[in-house]
Amino acid sequence: MSTNRDLPLLGDMLDYCRRVVLKTADISRADFDQDDNLQLALTHLIQIIGEAAARVSEETCLLHPEVDWPNIVSLRNRIVHDYSGLAMGRIWDVATINVPELITALEAFMPSDPP
Repeated sequence: MSTNRDLPLLGDMLDYCRRVVLKTADISRADFDQDDNLQLALTHLIQIIGEAAARVSEETCLLHPEVDWPNIVSLRNRIVHDYSGLAMGRIWDVATINVPELITALEAFMPSDPP
């Protein structure tokens, strides 16, 4: 379980993760490489996930070490502050590998009906 004040943030993370999965369904890496709008959309969604993660309390983070909080926040910071050095291959990997794993982790401890 998590602290109640973190539930809206965790709910946002889960919602935006699901949006990432929807946007990558039936999309190949080659399609992604050719679609500037999809690259921008996924980058922005991942940034939002990282922003929400940065606001989750330390207490909740400690209760759920299965979530890689530092790397989620670190990628958000990289997107915002070092966008010119951002590799789209990294965004693709996060979107197609790490985000589905994050959904599984969040669903495991989120209540069925978040506020």
